[in-house]
Amino acid sequence: MAERDPAWKVLPKPSHPHDSARLHVAGEARYADDLTEPADMLHLAFGQSSEARARIVSMDLSEVRASPGVVAVYTAADIPGANDVSPVAGDDRLLADGEVITHGQAVFLVAATSQRAARIAARLGRIAYEPLPAALTVAEAQAAGSHIEPAQRMARGDAPAALDAAPHRLSGRFAMGGQDHFYLEGQVSVATPGEDGQVHVLCSTQHPSEVQHLVAHMLHVSSADVTVEVRRMGGAFGGKETQAALFAAAAALVASKTGRPAKFRVDRDDDMVMTGKRHPFDVAYEVGFDDAGRLLGLSLHLASACGATVDLSPAINDRAMFHSDNCYFLPDVEVISERLKTNTVSATAFRGFGGPQGMLAIERVIDDVAMALGRDPLDVRVLNLYGPGRETTPYAMTVADNVAPQIIARLRTTSRYDERAKAIEAFNAANPVLKKGIALTPVKFGISFTTTHLNQAGALIHVYADGSIQVNHGGTEMGQGLYTKVARVVADVFAVPMEIIRITATRTDKVPNTSATAASSGADLNGMAAHNAAMTIRDRLTDFLARTYSLEESEVHFTPGGVIVGAETLDFAQVARKAHIGRVSLSSTGYYATPGIEYDRSVFRGRPFYYFAYGAAVSEVVIDTLTGEHKVLAVDIIHDVGRSLNPVIDKGQIEGGFIQGQGWLTTEELVWDAKGRLLTHSPATYKIPTASDRPAHFTVTLWDGENVEPTINRSKAVGEPPFMLAISVFSALNRAVAATVPGKRALPQLDAPCTPERILKAIAAFSA
Repeated sequence: MAERDPAWKVLPKPSHPHDSARLHVAGEARYADDLTEPADMLHLAFGQSSEARARIVSMDLSEVRASPGVVAVYTAADIPGANDVSPVAGDDRLLADGEVITHGQAVFLVAATSQRAARIAARLGRIAYEPLPAALTVAEAQAAGSHIEPAQRMARGDAPAALDAAPHRLSGRFAMGGQDHFYLEGQVSVATPGEDGQVHVLCSTQHPSEVQHLVAHMLHVSSADVTVEVRRMGGAFGGKETQAALFAAAAALVASKTGRPAKFRVDRDDDMVMTGKRHPFDVAYEVGFDDAGRLLGLSLHLASACGATVDLSPAINDRAMFHSDNCYFLPDVEVISERLKTNTVSATAFRGFGGPQGMLAIERVIDDVAMALGRDPLDVRVLNLYGPGRETTPYAMTVADNVAPQIIARLRTTSRYDERAKAIEAFNAANPVLKKGIALTPVKFGISFTTTHLNQAGALIHVYADGSIQVNHGGTEMGQGLYTKVARVVADVFAVPMEIIRITATRTDKVPNTSATAASSGADLNGMAAHNAAMTIRDRLTDFLARTYSLEESEVHFTPGGVIVGAETLDFAQVARKAHIGRVSLSSTGYYATPGIEYDRSVFRGRPFYYFAYGAAVSEVVIDTLTGEHKVLAVDIIHDVGRSLNPVIDKGQIEGGFIQGQGWLTTEELVWDAKGRLLTHSPATYKIPTASDRPAHFTVTLWDGENVEPTINRSKAVGEPPFMLAISVFSALNRAVAATVPGKRALPQLDAPCTPERILKAIAAFSA
């Protein structure tokens, strides 16, 4: 067999458009809700809890069943198998059984001839409750001793002793809110019954295999009897990693019970009420440092509201701990993570998966130290960076690929940071109402699932006799361009144009036992699996051509101009036809498991990440001290994606991630009332960033490096890391508020999101 070209030796080509770009623009891209509905389609709605925590005393559904258009009504007693749609802990119910644990929880399920009929009927249930004590906030859960698991501790050295010995010491606390995913396409699933108890589920999910397994357990059938398919999602951001299972299971239950296809397209308000959000955190810290601002000791306490069930909170909070160092060496440190159980909808995966919360905490600490010393925060950041002799994280992983110092130095120069900082100082001195701030913050984000066994992927590739190629893999497309990237990998292996590659929907009957498309690892895992599958076929073709033409395998070359076979050049279609006639298999699976990662959660030690992705952003903001309003004026970014698989798509991910992070820290406020009801459950009350929130000056530059690890094309993940570049906006807003009291060496008490009300409150407190 010919020696394989390593994946990283396949040179990247110029950017290729997103595979569905034309369809998106033309409105022709088909999502789950766009498929033609058969005449007997049933539509679904949940009857929801009106209490945050209560025992169900009685339930009268007679009016629900009598409502026009209603075909069936189901409760927990009608579930044939497991009443469970949880990813791990077995504590998420499809339908409440005996008690409710959060407002809006699904209690019963209505199937009707139209969505409107189902929604009207779902509101007619008469349920008597016996209210029970509910914990709705971090403080209430702490007071009640309500946790999803014991607090976790990660430490190095002796933080208390280092704090006592430090020349300077500060303590502080702040809070950061959660965030709704606000995907453009809401949760939707369509279940179609098959023969002999089988069911096909078309689902907007990041995790088809998990949906498959949960639906199978719920129906008490085998996983082989359930096929889950995903062609594309209209956004997900982590909100369809575990949350889609509830609606897919409901649709499958109805399809199985009635023998009719069933669709659950969730109303936006219900979607926001019933699905999980980003974890809100309360942060407290004590930090010791020297005269220059070098951190000597740190005690950090992270308390998160995890919601009513476990979901993925253990792993999310673990990642917050892992990223509480960001780019900084912490010699003596203790991080305590408290995971609190609250009677609100369970918090879940969201872009960054806990990393943003941990990273925001340490950046707040750096800002506090800098303000206390009267130094520019950037100088304090640079002083504390990982570097020679300071290369080990608190969880004992060596930072072997550190390019943060170089990225920061380049961005400091190209963005004219120091010059602009002086100009802002002069502006603030001359303007009593408007105040500006600027900040440069870095990002170091670990890439891999911290649950080690999830770091695997499969792919299936068919080469047809006419030379066309069909690609399938376990990754899902949610707008991020994964399908395009993987198709490019396959095209490069065969040296063929992208136009002959057909990308097909992700299906559990093509590639089984897949991991979620999450942890920014979609291209890393699936790209390499597809590469391995394609290489298997290419090796077969090489061997066949060498035998057929009596050549050495080294004389067969796949090039953009055709397949060179000795002195002859064949186009790829000719090769495929010859191989088919020659009885050569033109289909192959491919598999990839990330090497070199291991982690012992019991001691918080190991190498949980394959590598780190780096970046840095400069943000300049202005606030109105009379109204509390702010505007992000300018943003400059340098971000490390290794050797990019598709530069244009990567830049789009960086821009989108930054703006979404900006929304989390500035405008996206979740508000619950005293009874645990979400008040911000629609676009009318929940403000995501819009085009007007995009800074007028916004530059994105890709770092000109490559991955030190042999990833596909030596690329790096890009989905999540850019989100945390927006921390620069939060730091800049703090500096703008601090400018309201010239010369004061302190950090304002500003929580996130920095709404106008919070900015005004911070100004008032800082001026007092």
